[in-house]
Amino acid sequence: MNNELKIFVPGHITGFFEIINNENPLLKGSRGAGITLDEGVVTQTSVCEGNGSLNITINGKVDKRNPISQTCVDIILKKYNLDISCYDIDINHDVSLPIAAGFGTSAAFALGISFTLPKLLGLNISFKEAGDIAHLTEISQSSGLGDVICELYGGCVMRLKEGSPTNAIIDKINITRPIYVISKSIGLLETSQIIENPHHQMMINKSGSILLDDLRKNPSIENFIKLSRTFSQKTQLISPELYEILEIFDEESIGSSMAMLGNTAFSLSYTPDTNVEKCNITKINTTGVEFKNK
Repeated sequence: MNNELKIFVPGHITGFFEIINNENPLLKGSRGAGITLDEGVVTQTSVCEGNGSLNITINGKVDKRNPISQTCVDIILKKYNLDISCYDIDINHDVSLPIAAGFGTSAAFALGISFTLPKLLGLNISFKEAGDIAHLTEISQSSGLGDVICELYGGCVMRLKEGSPTNAIIDKINITRPIYVISKSIGLLETSQIIENPHHQMMINKSGSILLDDLRKNPSIENFIKLSRTFSQKTQLISPELYEILEIFDEESIGSSMAMLGNTAFSLSYTPDTNVEKCNITKINTTGVEFKNK
């Protein structure tokens, strides 16, 4: 039996969204649109005989900003009634994007675990079932509402119906040439502070549903970034400092907006060139999650 698995999960930037509440966490989520990135999280999980130790690290170090991983493990153990007292488990997330900055890293952590740990413990679960576990993890921590299903499939994803991967409905915008994603983060922003705030929910939902209808009528990457910018302005989430960066991005790209939800400006471009210093430059990912083991 293979005792180690490695999987890549792309990062994800939401351009705009609408919060859909439901008492059933599998039906709670968001509608909207976003892009996945060629950078993200590589999770390596190993299981061997031992004494029940569980070691979870980010880039090789214990990180208190990572409650999502422990929660995902707990959900898996409870859901399948598993006893890990005779195993030692090591999970490391190799992250190439800022955490808590609007790149969907919490969803990527959860997906990395939900795809690797059950398999290593002798369970065979489906693609969407692994996604459902990650979705439940996100909902329980108020760390995200729609990143999971987008990261599963990759591309520029339109979330047409909310919920876990088993329940949601998505579509994609066709991408016919490489598109660069240029981003600049200027600080952290806790997702839970926004999505659990009634005022922010009202402002978000007032704009999100209308913009999704507009994108469905004209599903292009140019329209996506245009509508994302409209959303960031109407919701009043964008800061003056971030707006200054967007003005520079606008002059050199297809368009730019704020990553939802993070204190991050991003632009889409056909070239990697930018005048903004210390940016992260990657491309739109089109493959979704991908096992790295040979």
